[in-house]
Amino acid sequence: MLSGLISEVLAHFAFARGWRLVAPAALALLAACAPPEPLRIGFLGGISGRVADLGLGGRNAATLAVEMRNKAGGIGGRQVELVVEDDQQDADVARKAFARLAERKVEAIVGPMTSAMAQAVVPLANEAKLLLVSPTVTTTALSGIDDHFLRVILSTTPYAQKSAGHHLHHQGSRRIAVAYDLRNKAYSESWLADYRQAYENVGGKILVAIGFQSSDQAHFDELAVRLLESSPDAVLLIANSVDAALLAQQLRARQPNLRLNASEWAATERLIELGGKAVEGMTMAQFIDRGSRQPAYLAFRQAYVDRFGHEPGFAGLTAFDATNVVLDGLAARREGQTLKQAILDRREFSGAQSSVRFDAAGDASRETYLTVIRDGVFARID
Repeated sequence: MLSGLISEVLAHFAFARGWRLVAPAALALLAACAPPEPLRIGFLGGISGRVADLGLGGRNAATLAVEMRNKAGGIGGRQVELVVEDDQQDADVARKAFARLAERKVEAIVGPMTSAMAQAVVPLANEAKLLLVSPTVTTTALSGIDDHFLRVILSTTPYAQKSAGHHLHHQGSRRIAVAYDLRNKAYSESWLADYRQAYENVGGKILVAIGFQSSDQAHFDELAVRLLESSPDAVLLIANSVDAALLAQQLRARQPNLRLNASEWAATERLIELGGKAVEGMTMAQFIDRGSRQPAYLAFRQAYVDRFGHEPGFAGLTAFDATNVVLDGLAARREGQTLKQAILDRREFSGAQSSVRFDAAGDASRETYLTVIRDGVFARID
């Protein structure tokens, strides 16, 4: 079943990327020889704890991309091995995990998956000259820097700006209360700063912005009361899917018709699973269109669902793209050229849903979409 699906996906991606699939006779000849040492790439993300949905989606998509490349003959006749490390969304753990990946002589690392973990390991990557390609990190603190960190999505700025315009002009929300997660403040404070500037520039007012520590002991009932004390038109949640769902339940229990908005970090399938009716009508800007009918996306999604039993979500989509950027870069790298140079020389890569276009500093641009949770699914509204 998986072999057939991967073959179908390969047909789409081979055409888009110019791959030459290895013929069966050539594979047989290679099998008769001693297999060469595999090329190793790493994956670093939180695959346990409260934000595990993000890390697991990323790890699974990276696994699928590697399986597909190996099915196509690998890179230069060498198979690719994925080495996975769990950062547990803890800076010290992330640094130790990075060191273990470096010891394994990986060619690059797909990850991290959150801005806080990126800020913890980017200095180590620069020192080791080991490339990080992140699927989901958006903090502006890492923007425009010539370092060993690349990402396949935009920074927080365009998502916050697009959200601010929608909240005021289309929702009619002129007064907003904000809750933001301090455990990933590299992301949440960046997002909030961009949002504040954009929202206030178009006439909106942030009544209160309350930071909280994401944990099993977080008191979302008390936080909900504090957010509603200022009588806002809407509440904005800059948080992971679990915390956004739990806080939405507390807010809607007190004010059922309250407008709720969130940042793209919350927009995994787990948000809907945990939040239920409390997250209906919640809006957010995203970098995935789950309703896309593009053949490459449909083939990727089907292969992912059949392989892992759940939707890839935005983490799966962007991790699949990030892994393929690494693999394409390795395939294109010339003698004496670094992997970073190979990627930035090419600049544009075919993604599962939209192209990934890098600038000179390794920051990428791609399509963004406004979405709303409607009848238990994410639906585009732009």
